Amino acid sequence: MGSAMARRRFLGLGGGLALSGALGACASPVVSGLTGAQPNTADVIFWNLFTGGDGANMVLMEDAFRKAHPGVTVEATVLSWGNPYYTKLALATASGTPPDVGIAHLSRLPLLAASGLLEPVADTGVAELGVTADRFTPAAWQKATVGGTVYAVPLDTHPFVLFYNEDLARKAGLLNSAGDGLKAMNGKDDFLAALKAMKDAGAQYGAAMSITADPSTAWRCFSMVYSGLAGPIVTDSGTRISIDDEAMQESFAFLRSLTSGGLMPGTLTGAGANALFSTGKAGFLFDGEWQIPSYRQVKGFRFNVVPFPALLGPKPVAYADSHALIVPHNPNRSAGRTANAARFVKSLLDDSAVWAQGGHVPAWLPTQRSKAFLDQSPQRNYVQAAFSAVYDPAAWYTGAGSDFQGTIGATVIEVLAGRAGPKTAVAAMRSDLKRYTTARPPVTMKEASR
Repeated sequence: MGSAMARRRFLGLGGGLALSGALGACASPVVSGLTGAQPNTADVIFWNLFTGGDGANMVLMEDAFRKAHPGVTVEATVLSWGNPYYTKLALATASGTPPDVGIAHLSRLPLLAASGLLEPVADTGVAELGVTADRFTPAAWQKATVGGTVYAVPLDTHPFVLFYNEDLARKAGLLNSAGDGLKAMNGKDDFLAALKAMKDAGAQYGAAMSITADPSTAWRCFSMVYSGLAGPIVTDSGTRISIDDEAMQESFAFLRSLTSGGLMPGTLTGAGANALFSTGKAGFLFDGEWQIPSYRQVKGFRFNVVPFPALLGPKPVAYADSHALIVPHNPNRSAGRTANAARFVKSLLDDSAVWAQGGHVPAWLPTQRSKAFLDQSPQRNYVQAAFSAVYDPAAWYTGAGSDFQGTIGATVIEVLAGRAGPKTAVAAMRSDLKRYTTARPPVTMKEASR
C-alpha cells in the first residue's frame, strides 16, 4: 500500500484512535493545518504531550536550544496525552502540516510507521550530527526499528521499577553492606521472603501497587512477570495469539500469591498506594520511575529505587516504554527546516540529563554515562532496567494509553482481587486477544513485522 493511501486509510478508520474531539479547538495547529492555513510560525515546530514536572524540564531543554542557536526559533505545543495526541499528529501529517519534530511513545511506533506518517531517521540528517545506533541503549534503538527501518530517536527509557522504604528495609535486614541498595534477590522465593520481612519489620503490607481502575499499571506488572518465562503474547504484527498457557497460569498464580497471602492489598487505588507507601505502611511500591518526583515531596521520607530482580525466569525483566523524537513526514519541508529539526533533536539528547530529573533513564549513552546523570540518585541505580526492557508487543492496537492495555489489564486486576483464578484468567485473556488479532488493521502492517 502506498504511504499516501496508507495515511488516508489510517484516518478513515481512526487508526484505532479516538477521532472524536480532534477538531475541537478552533485555533489549534491541527485545524488551521486542515484548512491549509498553518504558517511556518517558527523555524522548528515541536509537538509534545508533557505537563507537570516533565513539561517543566522539557521547557528548560527547549530554552537551552534557543540559547545555543540564537538564530533558530522554536514553537512548542503541548497536546493531551494518549489517543488525542496521536490522532492530532496523524491528522496534521496527513493534511500536509505536521510539526517538524514530535514526541511519540515507542510502543505506539508500529502503527505510525506503517501508516507512512514518519520520516525514516536516515532521511532526517541526524546521523551526520553523530546520532547513530551505537550511541543508544540497545533495547530502545531496537524498538525504534520497524521492519528494518529506524523511525524514531529514543530520548529515554521509562521502566516499571521497585521502590522501597529505606528505614523499613534496614530494619528488615534487606539492605546491602554499603546500605545504598538491596541485598541480591533471585527468584520468587527470595522476593516473597523480602515482602514478608518488610511486614515483620512493622509494615502493614510488604508491598503496594495501584490496582483499582488502573489497568495500565496491572498490565505493566503482569508483562514484567510473564516476560521472564515467555515471549510476547501476540506476534506477527499483532495478528497471532502466541500465549504460553503454562507460563501465563504460573504468572497469574504468582501475582495472586502476593495478594492472597496478605503481602499486598488485592484492591487499591492509586491514591491508596501512594498513602500506604509514603506513610511507611508498605515496604515496597511497584510503579513507574516517573513517580519519583511525587515521593520526593514527602518530608522526611527516605526511599530508594532499584530494578525488579529476576522473578519467575532466570533473568531480571523490566517492563518499559520510551519517549522518542520523531520527524513526521512532510514532502514540503525545506532542507533548511529539516537541518534545524535535526539540530533540535541532537540538542535534546545532549541535554537529556535535565530530562532524567523526572526519573527517566537517558537513552543517549553519552548522557547516560555523564557525570550530570550519574550524580542523580536514585536514577543511576536502575539504569540496568533500560537494558533488560520489554515493551508492548508490536501491533497496531498496543501501546501507551491504548484500549489494549485497558482490556488486558482488567483481567490482571480480576486475578489480583481474587475474583478470577489463573485458568479462568488465561481463557479471558485469549478471548480478549482474539478481538484484537482478528480485527482488520487500519493500514497494511507487513512493513511493521520484524
